[in-house]
Amino acid sequence: MDMDPQKFLETLQERLIALTPDVIAALAILVVGWIATRIITGLVRRALGRAQVDPTLVSFVANLVYFAGMALVVISVLGRIGVNTASFAAVIAAAGLAIGLAFQGTLSNFSAGVLLIVFRPFKVGDYIEAGGVSGTVDEIQLFTTVLNTPDNRRVIVGNSDVAASPITNYSFHATRRVDLVMGFGYSDDIDHAKRIVEGLLQADDRVLDDPAPQVVVAELADSSVNLYVRPWVRSADYWAVYFDLTEAMKKAFDEAGIEIPFPQRTVHTVASGAAAD
Repeated sequence: MDMDPQKFLETLQERLIALTPDVIAALAILVVGWIATRIITGLVRRALGRAQVDPTLVSFVANLVYFAGMALVVISVLGRIGVNTASFAAVIAAAGLAIGLAFQGTLSNFSAGVLLIVFRPFKVGDYIEAGGVSGTVDEIQLFTTVLNTPDNRRVIVGNSDVAASPITNYSFHATRRVDLVMGFGYSDDIDHAKRIVEGLLQADDRVLDDPAPQVVVAELADSSVNLYVRPWVRSADYWAVYFDLTEAMKKAFDEAGIEIPFPQRTVHTVASGAAAD
């Protein structure tokens, strides 16, 4: 059945006139929503910047806020012009659930990365032990933490593994205590051995006066009397002092004639004839 062109144009005009208020309102929602979303995104970006949050997280969160805001604006616009947004929102929710289940491990790394960046248990340049790996932190990314090991290996650890394990930050404090054990023979003089070690500590400029170093008899072991040597040093000097002091104590004890014993076992044999008697 053919429609009269005149009647068709009149009907179209009536429908356009009827839709005009909704279209204008939809355009107003789009413009105002876009402006509001940009303002909110800027506020979030500045707030995170003032809080000294990692720039990677600032950019991600700002983009997340912007796209989430624009998604709400678009849904509002579609609803204003008569589109059934309930089914549209249901499709988005179902897709979001499917994506969340598919990327469960990735999202776990992401959420852990956000916590690491916000709470900062360590920072780039710190030497840490976490996730079963020790090394210097090179990068803190949203999904992974990158470490450089002392033997120059690059290790990438998932943030969920880092956050789920105890984190030891060896660089957090400016000073550290070096713990050494030095043994000497039971026939040697304890005071003499202690004076030698104390002299080595006083001669080393890297050893701090406060807290004062400790040299104490801590154990009467099977083969030796053990001194606990505990100087405090700057964290950056830890390993250098550890190695240098170990070598220096060995040389000083050798020069002083102090024995550094090693585990020994004495075996007594009994002749079979004597045993029979």
